[in-house]
Amino acid sequence: MTATPIIQAKGLELTFQTNDGPVHALKDIDLDIEAGEFVSFIGPSGCGKTTFLRCIAALETPTGGALSVKGMSAEAARQKRSYGYVFQAAGLYPWRTIAANVRLPLEIMGYSRAEQVKRVEDVLSLVDLEGFGKKFPWQLSGGMQQRASIARALAFDADILLMDEPFGALDEIVRDKLNEELLKLWERTGKTIGFVTHSIPEAVYLSTKIVVMSPRPGRIYEVIDSPLPRGARPLDIRDSEAFLQVAHRVREGLRAGHAYED
Repeated sequence: MTATPIIQAKGLELTFQTNDGPVHALKDIDLDIEAGEFVSFIGPSGCGKTTFLRCIAALETPTGGALSVKGMSAEAARQKRSYGYVFQAAGLYPWRTIAANVRLPLEIMGYSRAEQVKRVEDVLSLVDLEGFGKKFPWQLSGGMQQRASIARALAFDADILLMDEPFGALDEIVRDKLNEELLKLWERTGKTIGFVTHSIPEAVYLSTKIVVMSPRPGRIYEVIDSPLPRGARPLDIRDSEAFLQVAHRVREGLRAGHAYED
């Protein structure tokens, strides 16, 4: 018997009503994400990849089709705190220290003080912010603030981690480190990760499955299952023939999908 996907979309659609008429953000989205997968969404700006992630998080409400998260509605999954979410902007509270910002969801969820301290220390180390816990957001660079936001989403042990271009503002060296650390975290915890990116190398390096999306309106053009070894991968795998072949396939899919219209 096959297990029910942890995230399942069938014929999902979302149309925004605007003063200039309807905007079809998503159309005919069919996608199954199995527990423990690392799924990246890639496509041109406006293709609906972030919108789909927000539907999973119950931050947007689909206007058609069906969507389930852990066998329940997206709203029910949100109420059960089934996921952590990393936004494009850090969204840190300026009056709280970095450690206090990271600790906030743990406070809300009722973790003990000792567990809060340990988890905050662990995730700050993970994102290379040791020694910055007592700083305030305005004392950190934009990239460091985003790393703190990532730490906050990692602080509690949700089954699903939704990440909307979390590394886009970071320099390449830090981005590579966090890519590596994210894969190690994923391998260790078995989380299901949904990851939005504009970077083909990042999508190929991180993912077990790459969802290539096309615009006008946002739909899935192709789903590519990665042949790369599952789990933590060395950065130099990006020089391998298998990696380059997948990257080429993603690039061709983006080109073909961008030209696809009704």
